[in-house]
Amino acid sequence: KIKLPKKTARRYPAYELYLYGEGNYAEENKNLLLTGIPVLFLPGNAGSYKQVRSLGSIALRKAEDVDFKYHFNFFSVNFNEELVALYGGSLQRQTKFVHECIKVILKLYGDQEFAPSSVAIVGHSMGGLVARALLTLKNFKPELITLLITQATPHVAPVMPLDKYLTDFYTAVNNHWILKAQDLRNLTTLSVAGGFRDYQVRSGLAFLPRLSQHDSALSVVSSAVPRAWASTDHLSIVWCKELILATIRAFFDLIDENTRQITEDPKKRMSVLNHHFVRHPAKMFEENPEAFTELTGAFTWITVKASKWTYSVYNDSDGKYFTFPLASHRKSYSHVYCENSMLDTSSWIYGCMNTNSSMCLEATDLSWRAELLPATKVVMLKLQDYPSLSHIVIQVPPAVGNKYTLGCEFFKEDSRTVQLPVTHLFSLGLSSSKILLNSSGLLYNVQLQHFNQIYQAFKIYIESHCYSLKERKPSVYRLHIPWSHEDSVIVAKVPSFTEISAKLHIAQPQNDSTLPELNIYSSPDCQYEVILKTSLLQVLGQIIRFHAGAFPVYIVSNILLTYGGQLSTLRSTGQCSDFSLELVRTAKPYKVEPLISIVVFLQGFNWFREIWESLSLPEVDAAVLTSQDAWFPLVSLILFLFGTGIAYWSGVFFSTSLRLFSSLWLTLIRPTVLQKDKLITPRRLCGVLSLVLVSWTTCGAFAILIIYLQYFMGSYKLVHGFVTSVFHFQDSDHSKETSQNSSIHTVKPQSSKDSVPEATQSLSNSTTIAEAVNSLKMHITILNLFSWIVLLNLPSLIYWLKNLRYNVRLDPDPCRSTAIIIICILEILMNSSTSEMKSSKLLKIAAKAPLPLSVAMLAFGPMHLYRVPHFVTFSLLLHVLCCFV
Repeated sequence: KIKLPKKTARRYPAYELYLYGEGNYAEENKNLLLTGIPVLFLPGNAGSYKQVRSLGSIALRKAEDVDFKYHFNFFSVNFNEELVALYGGSLQRQTKFVHECIKVILKLYGDQEFAPSSVAIVGHSMGGLVARALLTLKNFKPELITLLITQATPHVAPVMPLDKYLTDFYTAVNNHWILKAQDLRNLTTLSVAGGFRDYQVRSGLAFLPRLSQHDSALSVVSSAVPRAWASTDHLSIVWCKELILATIRAFFDLIDENTRQITEDPKKRMSVLNHHFVRHPAKMFEENPEAFTELTGAFTWITVKASKWTYSVYNDSDGKYFTFPLASHRKSYSHVYCENSMLDTSSWIYGCMNTNSSMCLEATDLSWRAELLPATKVVMLKLQDYPSLSHIVIQVPPAVGNKYTLGCEFFKEDSRTVQLPVTHLFSLGLSSSKILLNSSGLLYNVQLQHFNQIYQAFKIYIESHCYSLKERKPSVYRLHIPWSHEDSVIVAKVPSFTEISAKLHIAQPQNDSTLPELNIYSSPDCQYEVILKTSLLQVLGQIIRFHAGAFPVYIVSNILLTYGGQLSTLRSTGQCSDFSLELVRTAKPYKVEPLISIVVFLQGFNWFREIWESLSLPEVDAAVLTSQDAWFPLVSLILFLFGTGIAYWSGVFFSTSLRLFSSLWLTLIRPTVLQKDKLITPRRLCGVLSLVLVSWTTCGAFAILIIYLQYFMGSYKLVHGFVTSVFHFQDSDHSKETSQNSSIHTVKPQSSKDSVPEATQSLSNSTTIAEAVNSLKMHITILNLFSWIVLLNLPSLIYWLKNLRYNVRLDPDPCRSTAIIIICILEILMNSSTSEMKSSKLLKIAAKAPLPLSVAMLAFGPMHLYRVPHFVTFSLLLHVLCCFV
């Protein structure tokens, strides 16, 4: 643990700074006389500072390999495992604390010979966003950070925008990076996303904003990272060994030998990151590789004139040079493709410009043009780009105890590129696109036409057949997305039947006309059949992946429409309809969706946008998602139907749970006649004031939870009243029947005056039961609505409970003012019944308000979930007014 200045420790009592070490290295650095290169690790949402071990331990092993000529000091910040992805009130506090930590870290190096002037930062999840936010601080010097690597960080928008502090923080950070892009050119940023296995942060959110830093920012998906080629979940990205090795190798290649710190040259930093995270040429990184090389050694020179050549080596003690004269191939072919299964890091392919009859005297190293793939390294050269080359030379070193294969072929690009149109979304997987590759080539490019939107998802089946049964090298299939680094690579045995999922993290930009490709690095003398079908399940999966955060909005919207329908039925018939029946009747997407679509369409016109802005209305969320290419046809309808289903089962759950708990309670306590209280009593007023005090002095979500539990228990009281009425009604019927039976032999007739009170009493009892039933149905709906308010405010409550030992009052509190209003509303509704509302002058307004409120909720809520409780609260406020007016 690093001791912080007293002022800093007092201001941030929950946060700490640590230096990581193990073994002798840890003992030697206890006195904090550091000589290495500082790297600061920032954990994410509920993340532990101990996660730094993943990088620190591997970096220490790497330093041992180079005899500590260079080494890194890994620091880590303890953020007390705060839920910053769900509560944004502490993000600014974390950012300021990291700034203080950077100043403390740099002071530890004092006046040493190679003292650093900046710190490299690695941020996981929200830690990466906190690192980016450092640049928004007024007194922060940008030169304090030169390298930032983020892991599964949602840069574009929050996953769950549950409070205003979270969305405002994102807006401030992203706007600063876009507006100040020119000032941030000295900062090199790498964002690594987890791919489709990361269910918490979809990879599209992890791509840095497109407008910022074209030349100094890089975004990749782990499935495209060389030597990793795998998707990771949200936590595994910290521990994935392949990614850790790529990161540490990049760190060591970034060291400047003169300063023994990370290089100050932004171009070198980007070239190193591209080398390790985008296109690895299967060679050790060299900043300035030699332009020309002399090919020496007692190797045999062999000339190959064929357009296609394969060679297998096993336990061969003699080295060879294979030369391919280009003059005879330039007229017939446009490209040359070579592959090599020997995965060492030495050079292996050259271009000759000065030749004699059989040997190459001087060559340019073309190995830097190669690309590493699983089980092979490949290079493809366009002959037109190398007019001065006379020969291609393949070097085959002695292979003692090793076995590997090489292959080269010349071809025309058109002959190896085929286009495959993808199936339509509404084909539902019933139709397919097929293509048969009969050629015996080593490489095919299958271009997928019209595959450019995130709602598209396909299954690609590749079946390989071979003409002979001999052992073959495996085939490599790569789905290449040209507009972003999100490729996926699969290795398959030959022959085999392989299934590939084809879907996108980012839609194709409007100014991009490239086509996604399926690269097939094939085995010779084999036939490949490619079949493509739309996958309906994966289309739904894409919808959930991109819009699951908006589900609460659509669920609450359905419940609110049902609530309005119940009020309307109560007004017209005097009876409150059942929740499930009313949901089917009123929750119709055509009531809300067309209006939103019209507004989104009109916002494309300047005149409408000016009117909209003059009214100070926020932009419709669907329009923002459309601009981000994340909104597509029918998505809102599908989400609405999902919301209808969840709303139905939530209504069943609350109705059943109330009846179940009440029946258990009634078996223990015999119901008594309950006297109806006034809506406002001194006792209730005291309860309201006490809860308002709790909300103001501690946490608004805590007060909301208390009033919710009170309302839930109050619903028992309503069920008790209902059962009591039934019991007394049955008792009165039984007493009447007994009195009639006992006087059956009485001759004296009963007068009509005596029968009137009995009929009145019977009518009164039946009316009481009907009112109890109506009130119960209404309270179940209100309880359902209120439950979602509690759920949406729950993260701030959890955050407050975790930090209770540091501060009793949650500051800032996203729901304090809302909590006070909700407390007043529910305290009144707790004892209300439908009888008070029937004669209300405001019932008509209260019954019609939920529809426009639902429309507004779907228009402004999907990307701002914290707005949802405001619409519900307004609707319930009208309900309260109906009890008085």
